[in-house]
Amino acid sequence: QVQLVESGGGSVQAGGSLRLSCAASVYTYRRTCMGWFRQAPGKEREGVAFINTRGGNTYYSDSVKGRFTISQDNAENTLYLQMNSVKPEDTATYYCAADSRAVVGLYICPPDTNKYNYWGQGTQVTVSS
Repeated sequence: QVQLVESGGGSVQAGGSLRLSCAASVYTYRRTCMGWFRQAPGKEREGVAFINTRGGNTYYSDSVKGRFTISQDNAENTLYLQMNSVKPEDTATYYCAADSRAVVGLYICPPDTNKYNYWGQGTQVTVSS
């Protein structure tokens, strides 16, 4: 059973930075999709950033493009989300997600909750103005 454990959330002022981490208990996802979703109170879960761990292709939502960066450290079995120039609207619970199915190297991982079958417990990010 795979476990994904997020960390790094907290409170930050607008314009600041945070780095979220997602540690995988069994890092077999070197040829699949992993990524980050977020959910604010009263809103649907939104796909934020995704990476094809085989080919390295990434996808970012328009709301975070140019501010957030997703990356992986295979030696540490860890996925990261570097959040820069944060805004109050970035306030949400952030979830790490992984798909157990393999993908080809050029595949761009989609921001679709139905694709991901492993989820972390979430970490809260609060941005104050």
